[in-house]
Amino acid sequence: MRDLALLPKAHLHLHFTGSMRVSTLADLARRHGIRLPHVLLDADPLRVPAGERGWFRFQRLYDAARACVRGEDDMRRIVAEAAADDAAEGSGRLEIQVDPTSYAPFVGGLTPALEIVLDEARRASDATGVEVAVVVAASRMRHPLDARTLARLAARHAGDGPGQVVGFGLSNDERRGDTEQFGPAFEIAHRAGLARVPHGGELLGPAHVAEVLDHLHPERLGHGVRSAEDPHVLARVVEDGVALEVCPASNVSLGVYATAADVPLRALVDAGATVALGADDPLLFRSRLLDQYVAAREVHGLDDRALADLARSSVRASRASAATRARLLAAVDAWLADDPAGPTAPGTGPGAV
Repeated sequence: MRDLALLPKAHLHLHFTGSMRVSTLADLARRHGIRLPHVLLDADPLRVPAGERGWFRFQRLYDAARACVRGEDDMRRIVAEAAADDAAEGSGRLEIQVDPTSYAPFVGGLTPALEIVLDEARRASDATGVEVAVVVAASRMRHPLDARTLARLAARHAGDGPGQVVGFGLSNDERRGDTEQFGPAFEIAHRAGLARVPHGGELLGPAHVAEVLDHLHPERLGHGVRSAEDPHVLARVVEDGVALEVCPASNVSLGVYATAADVPLRALVDAGATVALGADDPLLFRSRLLDQYVAAREVHGLDDRALADLARSSVRASRASAATRARLLAAVDAWLADDPAGPTAPGTGPGAV
């Protein structure tokens, strides 16, 4: 059986605060004198019921963790450790998502907050060999004009290399905000050459996926897993070439599906969707990128060839340069070509006595 930690892959759905190690969160809380809910520090993944009460609990815990990030050193540590953790799991490309609004008060504004993340992404790329790029995300909980401000900021740092902004997203509770009102921000991002990567189709069903497709015209969709519930919507996702950033651990922790086996990963793949597995918020869900591939193998029964296809999809859906994509795709081919059993030793093959 081939080692999934050695399978080259791209990681396209990872939130900045949510990427933190539990040990790092505990250290930052001690340093800043912040008392945290014990559930943020125990070993158990978060499990909340579907619905607004469950999301409220999740968001309150996420906000408590984010409150521990109080300055440049904290921000740099998060980026550096996220890159190191991805490197250990075979990721060659990380596109980490951040809303600089939350950290701006501690570092002098939106621009310094983003530039700290970008600078550390370049350093972490050199240190780990993982190309780290950034997706700037607006929040559905704020006014659409705030999203336009962030889109313009993201556009000033657009590029496809390490430490550059590759995409523009929209996160937080899918039930909040008017999707159409965020369209102008996404148009700003699109004109700058950024990928449009809003969340949609996790907390809400396929109708929400269609709404996001209509108004925000994404190249990738954060989650989108519930498009599997409507064959017409799923067919549209496939026909439009929209990649789905599927995060099975998130789906279970947020009560969207009862178990990992209920996540319709196979249905999406069988329909021809481009699927890139992601960890979303491992701080809360206690499940990193590698765990998503292990679940695809052990829960959904995908063989190594299918797992390699998932890895290829993640690379192709990334905003990496053509050279980086070619390098990672060749490495996936090499992983699949490698015989996990190794060569047969002399005198031990079939017929040996």
